[in-house]
Amino acid sequence: MEILFQNIWLVPFFPFFASVLLGSILFFFPSSMISSRRICSFISISFLTIAMFISFHSLWQQITGSPIHQFFWSWIVNKNVILEIGYLIDPLTSIMLILVTTVGTIVMIYSDSYMLHDQGYIRFFCYLSLFTASMLGLVLSPNLIQIYIFWELVGMCSYLLIGFWFTRPSAANACQKAFVTNRIGDFGLLLGILGFYWITGSFEFQDLSERFLKLLIHNQICIVFANICAIFLFLGPIAKSAQFPLHIWLPDAMEGPTPISALIHAATMVAAGIFLIARMFSLFQMLPFVMEIILWIGAITALLGASIAITQKDLKKGLAYSTMSQLGYMILALGMGSYKAALFHLITHAYSKALLFLGSGSVIHSMEPIVGYHPNKSQNMIFMGGLRKYMPITAVTFLFGTLSLCGIPPFACFWSKDEILINSWIHFPFLGFIALFTAGLTAFYMSRIYFLTFEGHFRGHLLLNNNKYPNYSSISIWGDNTILNKIEEQKMNDVSFSNMPITKNFLRPKESDNIMLFSLIILTIPTSFIGLIGEFFLQEQIDSDFLSTWLHLSINSLNNTHSEIFIELLQNAIPSITIAFIGILIAFLFYGFQLYDIRIILKSKNFTFLYFIPKSLYNWSYNKGYIDEFYDLLFVKSLRFFTQFLSFLDQWIIDGIVNGAGILSFFGGEVLKYSENGRISSYLFFLVSCMFLSFLYSYII
Repeated sequence: MEILFQNIWLVPFFPFFASVLLGSILFFFPSSMISSRRICSFISISFLTIAMFISFHSLWQQITGSPIHQFFWSWIVNKNVILEIGYLIDPLTSIMLILVTTVGTIVMIYSDSYMLHDQGYIRFFCYLSLFTASMLGLVLSPNLIQIYIFWELVGMCSYLLIGFWFTRPSAANACQKAFVTNRIGDFGLLLGILGFYWITGSFEFQDLSERFLKLLIHNQICIVFANICAIFLFLGPIAKSAQFPLHIWLPDAMEGPTPISALIHAATMVAAGIFLIARMFSLFQMLPFVMEIILWIGAITALLGASIAITQKDLKKGLAYSTMSQLGYMILALGMGSYKAALFHLITHAYSKALLFLGSGSVIHSMEPIVGYHPNKSQNMIFMGGLRKYMPITAVTFLFGTLSLCGIPPFACFWSKDEILINSWIHFPFLGFIALFTAGLTAFYMSRIYFLTFEGHFRGHLLLNNNKYPNYSSISIWGDNTILNKIEEQKMNDVSFSNMPITKNFLRPKESDNIMLFSLIILTIPTSFIGLIGEFFLQEQIDSDFLSTWLHLSINSLNNTHSEIFIELLQNAIPSITIAFIGILIAFLFYGFQLYDIRIILKSKNFTFLYFIPKSLYNWSYNKGYIDEFYDLLFVKSLRFFTQFLSFLDQWIIDGIVNGAGILSFFGGEVLKYSENGRISSYLFFLVSCMFLSFLYSYII
């Protein structure tokens, strides 16, 4: 087994080597792009599959009691600084390796079909392999310097993949927005790393925590400076994991291909921030002030993300804000010390969200031939509906992911989210209320997405009748809407519309191919059972609470997996299950019927209270809290105004003084040249006159 651990570096090396091979094929044999597509995808999938099997074997060795392994090689040796590179294998590393390789492999299999007809097919797999390799390298890193290098590689790959369709202006702007926003967090992370090195003299995780604890015990450290360094360090995860206030890049990142959205939101970029906090958890725990900041940043992000998600019309952006909210749950859990619950939710959410994004890709793939290829059409839920009839497998798998995110047992996210909710109530009741309310919003917006997409009747033909009903795409589907009234009146008088058979006059959505469906079906397995299995592992007594001890969590464990304990667990979950079902019920009342019948239903007296939701609340949510507009005003427009002011200052003041001096000299010379007649007597006269005037002025003064 020692040979395995010594060669664990092969896990990131295999996808990196695949990326190099694909890049070489693309560079040296550009004419063979079409014929070598399947070969390139086979190389990427095969190499990552090998890395996945090595990761599984490493995980099994950790489960069976293998010790933590560290391997180092000297990189830079100096009298004052010694930098080493290597890898660290512990339970946290093993779990993250499994997460990244499994989700990455499924996404690659899915992408083989999804991206088949794209001109950048080989380039996509080249970037995808490099992205996966960067995340795997980050997970294996034993020190802060190495983790920062791979941290930047992950950011670079996300830039390339978000802007994959760079000829589309929105995609080009989105990748730049993600890159710039993450540079803010990365600069803070670098300052934090350097600050803790100045305090402890080490970049290694274990040495850093031990030395910091000794300095803290002996009161040999400035606690204010340590808190500042920790906050700077936390800026990195704030940006990378899309936490408030640096979350603004995540919804725009949906401009990339859907498989990339699945990978970013499930197992790579946004998971990197959670991983770093988990890796540095022992250090953060020594700084209660920083832990409180982490906690409330997570709580605000969870609530904000859910509040914005409830009104989004774009399918992928709705899921993006869902990811933001769930990441807030994880940060919240870490901030209150629930290390195990945060990592448990990271795992369950990753598989559920990967399933949802790949399911949304299946829907978009089916909608594009009907409504067009622009995201405003193919991703707009207004033009969906009734897809369960045409895409039954996609609908069922998407429903599994929806129920998991809603927190319905026995699906995966129920077990992890419920633990966070319970711990938040114990930690601080108001925090528990925020977490529980956010759980209700989660159930509402996820059910809303499902109902609008898969239930009712198909509405894609409404876009084809754009000339007749031009304003249908602007429906708010939230409370007062005069446009919907007009459309209903038109439909009442339009027999051809009400009797329009989609099967005769228009294209119908169709189920995705078997490769894409295979990926969805595979992901339903962990989405359905990994939470239950994980919970049993948590209760299993293997040298005292298996996963808690395994993940270094000091928390009270349960003794056995008796049925009484299982029943008690479900009883404690009654509040969260109740709030989830309330959210689903409200979503059903709003969106469980045909969209164009909503207003008729809401006109009845029984549903009047649902109708009077303030439109200002809807506008605030739909416009993403006006945060982008605020940043645009605060940074973009103010910076442009400042640069314009500096340009005016430079052009008219500074240059004006210089140019004025030159002009004055020019005209002065022109005037004086007429007094230059070559007569010495004239020169003496002017000289004596000036001297006389000077003496006279001095005498008078």
